[in-house]
Amino acid sequence: MPQKKYLVIGLMSGSSLDGIDLVATEFFREKEVWKYVIKKSRFVPYPKSWTIKLSEAYHSSAAELEKLDKAYGNFLGKEVRKFVEENHLEPDFVSSHGHTIFHRPEDAFTLQIGNGQALADACGLTVINQFRSEDVAKGGQGAPLVPIGDKLLFSEYDCCLNIGGIANLSFERDGKRLAYDICIANQALNYIAGFKGLEMDFDGTLAQNGKFIPSLFEALENHAYYQRMPPKSLGREFFEIDQKPLFADYQDQAENLAHTFVQHLVMRIKTEFDKWKVSRVLVSGGGALNAYLIRQLTRQTKAEIIVADEVLLNFKEALIFAFLGVLKIRNEVNVLASVTGATSDSCSGEIWHPSLI
Repeated sequence: MPQKKYLVIGLMSGSSLDGIDLVATEFFREKEVWKYVIKKSRFVPYPKSWTIKLSEAYHSSAAELEKLDKAYGNFLGKEVRKFVEENHLEPDFVSSHGHTIFHRPEDAFTLQIGNGQALADACGLTVINQFRSEDVAKGGQGAPLVPIGDKLLFSEYDCCLNIGGIANLSFERDGKRLAYDICIANQALNYIAGFKGLEMDFDGTLAQNGKFIPSLFEALENHAYYQRMPPKSLGREFFEIDQKPLFADYQDQAENLAHTFVQHLVMRIKTEFDKWKVSRVLVSGGGALNAYLIRQLTRQTKAEIIVADEVLLNFKEALIFAFLGVLKIRNEVNVLASVTGATSDSCSGEIWHPSLI
């Protein structure tokens, strides 16, 4: 019989390349409904060396990626061990998203580094990772993965919107969960902020002080991805190949770039809200801290925008990856074919135990 309570460390590294989210969460069932309590959480900014390694990994050879995979797993494991020891935690296991280097579901290929064995050995705990691979092998997108958590943990909201490196939404229709990536978000906004020597456009100050560039907006909007129906998902490739070149002529106009990109982001989200007639929306992810973006979204959409509380706002994805691990341990579905387009639902993930040395 499955145990009744689980204390899990959830690990998340997003495409915005800012750092690692760690969250210790207790999960339990109450009257057949899943509940959670966040015990501890921490954000670990990447040292500059790791930001460079991860950003350049996209161009690395297979041998270099294998070496990086193990080194990154060891790095994650050490951070987990520090987190556990400093907070006197006794977790059942660690559940890790890893860091996505490639995501090409159309080629049946996805790669998240953060070697499970290296991670388990470094932290001394059982580790579950590689949640995308089985779904991609079944012909699915392997993303988004958070909708099962939205469905089972946040059902009081009509829709969940996450604005991270990529913006995605998740909602229920006709008894099925639908979810997909909308467009690039903080990947672009952080890149633009870099033109001013900033890591991010904190509070949306750059965007608020910029002016609209009609030609750039039109170019951003003009992509076939936005016309496709789900299931669909995005990887860093979309930003690197399709969007970054559009910014080349405006590098001395960071404010205008940021302003125009926010308008593009809001338009993409508004379009999806209108299409599905969503009403009560929970917003999480780093983009929810961008006050200018949230004001624009609130003004331009009909939906009620509810920004998550501070802890949930920053750690919702890490929390849900912890929950995916719980479902894996219980041999229950944790990846939904209705979301990804796979041939069937999956109980996905690989389990690693510390080496006995």
